[in-house]
Amino acid sequence: MRDFWATQRKKIFLQQAEDEGRVSDSLTVRLELMRQVESGEKTLEEVQSELKRIKRDAKKNGKVTRSQAYNGN
Repeated sequence: MRDFWATQRKKIFLQQAEDEGRVSDSLTVRLELMRQVESGEKTLEEVQSELKRIKRDAKKNGKVTRSQAYNGN
């Protein structure tokens, strides 16, 4: 069982990585994609495939995904 403080440290590390721009699929990017769905610019399927592409290209662009940042990879 993971303790509370370990989880808090991981969340802080993720937030720092996002603030420094090291996360390709940051919360800001995800919110922008959802804004496009809500405004009707793109369909949910289009946004999901774009998010997959962003995550797939993260390493090539010298970044990490949210999951990698959270897990400390």
